[in-house]
Amino acid sequence: MTRTFNFLYTCFLAALLIVAGCNQQKKAENPAETTEAPSTPTLISAKGLSASCPFLTKDHNGNVVLSWVQATDTLDHYKMVYAVSEDGGKIFGNPQTIPTTSAVHPHDENLPKILFRENGDIMAMFPVSNPNPKNSYAGLVFYTQSFDGGKSWTTARQLAEDTVNSIDERYFDMEVLPNGEIGAIWLDSRKDSDKEGSSLYFASTNGRNGFVGEKVIDRQLCQCCRTDLYLDQAQQLHVAYRGILNDSIRDMMHLVSVDGGKTFSKPERISADNWVIDGCPHTGPAMVSNKFGMHYAWFTMGGGSGVYYSQKEAGKTFTPRETISNAPAARHPQLSTFDNGKLAVVWDERGNDSSKPNNYIGLQIRNDNGAHLKTTQLTAANGSAVYPVIATINDTDLLVAYTIKKENGNEVWWQLVKPGI
Repeated sequence: MTRTFNFLYTCFLAALLIVAGCNQQKKAENPAETTEAPSTPTLISAKGLSASCPFLTKDHNGNVVLSWVQATDTLDHYKMVYAVSEDGGKIFGNPQTIPTTSAVHPHDENLPKILFRENGDIMAMFPVSNPNPKNSYAGLVFYTQSFDGGKSWTTARQLAEDTVNSIDERYFDMEVLPNGEIGAIWLDSRKDSDKEGSSLYFASTNGRNGFVGEKVIDRQLCQCCRTDLYLDQAQQLHVAYRGILNDSIRDMMHLVSVDGGKTFSKPERISADNWVIDGCPHTGPAMVSNKFGMHYAWFTMGGGSGVYYSQKEAGKTFTPRETISNAPAARHPQLSTFDNGKLAVVWDERGNDSSKPNNYIGLQIRNDNGAHLKTTQLTAANGSAVYPVIATINDTDLLVAYTIKKENGNEVWWQLVKPGI
């Protein structure tokens, strides 16, 4: 009982590092080092109703899609909503509600997501609460599909096939596989030992019939950090997550499948940070690829605190980590690649004065081989912007969305950025 309390208390303290509070200015202050200022930040969620959990992807036509979680009437009833931009992120169309997501539990790290197949089929995946005697914080992962462009949606189903024994599923990701099916990973409470941590599961769809063939691909993972599933340019499937090593170290791990998820390699540690913590930091990894291989970003407090970067070319080892931001309260990095291979990293960061809201979104640009080019700030230093997500548009433009924390209900904002690279 004491260990459980200490663990939850540590998680609570980690969560407090992300503070929120006041209104965000509608126009970004002059960011240092940029040659072209970002566009005016734009509110996309409904006024007067709390919203959070922005997520960016692209549809089967290459259009940018922004999804989020929106309150429907009270703070306790939410649904997933999405909007499509057909002009490269300049304007978004009317928001479309996904009616079968009424059980969604808003959680910016356990992020609800939407994905489009090449044939136009849409998959929405989202967390729901599942408190039980073993874990009052437990949740499940559900998904719903649309086969007519979002006009109608299937009844939501639990991601795990074993719905009896899987009582805690969280921190999932999904990706279109080389064969056109959708693969998914998630953290699951089912495990074969009493050691702390969750198992990592993988499953894939069978046409329009949902997910089948679930299997364990690693064990003893940090229970409260998001996972990342990514298909690279060589059609190899990559998985990144925070593992638990030697029962105490919580460092970032990576494994890969060269056959579309049929088999996976042995896990490798991205960086030997050796972060010993009895609790969850609630901030997972991000990764992308270009002609120079895979690129990674993550948060740690092992051997220094902040957000870090590493890369890995095929057949080589991970490069020594480089600092993206060494601010103790820099969290939640996300990565994307421009069409020319250059990299964009966003994260949220809090200033040293904890007596007032001062969370902002940072942006760093690196060249295609990972060398640092510029670092800037996208939102006001005295604002409360957190949990950014990112999508690059072409060689020069990128779209960033984030949550603005407010006392009377959170909001989702977006802005188109031209970093002048």
